[in-house]
Amino acid sequence: MLKTEYIRDGRNQIIGSETGGFANGDTVARDRSGKILGHSNSTFKNTRDSSGCLVSRNADDVSLLFRR
Repeated sequence: MLKTEYIRDGRNQIIGSETGGFANGDTVARDRSGKILGHSNSTFKNTRDSSGCLVSRNADDVSLLFRR
C-alpha cells in the first residue's frame, strides 16, 4: 500500500511530500507543486535526483533532496 508523508519546514509549512511503499523499496519525493525531485531505494541504500544522478550512495533518505 502506498503511503504519502508530508515534509515541512521550520515554520510548519508543507514544502513537499514523499510517497513510499513501492514493491522495489523506492520512495518518490515531490516538491510543493508536484514536480518529482528524485527517489530513494531501500534495497540499494541510495538516493538519486530527478536526472538520475546520485545524491547519496549510503543513505536512502528523500529529505536529502529538499533544500532547507
